[in-house]
Amino acid sequence: MIGRLSGILLEKNPPQILVDCSGVGYEVDVPMSTFYNLPAAGEKIVLLTHLAVREDAHLLYGFGTQEERATFRQLIKISGVGARTALGILSGMSVADLAQAVTLQEAGRLTRVPGIGKKTAERLLLELKGKLGADLGAAGIAHGDSTSDILHALVALGYSEKEAALALKQVPAGTGVSEGIKLALKALSKG
Repeated sequence: MIGRLSGILLEKNPPQILVDCSGVGYEVDVPMSTFYNLPAAGEKIVLLTHLAVREDAHLLYGFGTQEERATFRQLIKISGVGARTALGILSGMSVADLAQAVTLQEAGRLTRVPGIGKKTAERLLLELKGKLGADLGAAGIAHGDSTSDILHALVALGYSEKEAALALKQVPAGTGVSEGIKLALKALSKG
């Protein structure tokens, strides 16, 4: 499989680019988040890739970061979500925003992406819960190490990630871990 391309960027026609790798030109589809960070034509480029083999085509998708590629691969595993839809999602929101939407189960944020309706957004949230939001969502919400520790402590105590994240909003930034857990638990007991 082709996992990485390193070469010269020849053409940029969103969402597709053409990369020359030692005389072979690869057509690569990229999300807009990657596209906006591309160098000028004629410059050297390195992309992480995902090769999709279909009955009628072999399609190459490129990403600027490991997180984007991993998220793309999680998205295309979901029934009814193809590569085009996954690229659209990554073009419409960052990986951190998607992870936060999954953690907080906010379907409204996903429906703002063109081509994503309410049912698809709900299916994405359900399928990605525990896969994307668990590892990336905490980082997207966290303002510091203590916030992340507080979130993990609340989850360990049996609260859902959504409940824990909402309780974290009641904790002032810069609060220590033990004090933050107490404040978050107070906020959860009131709700």
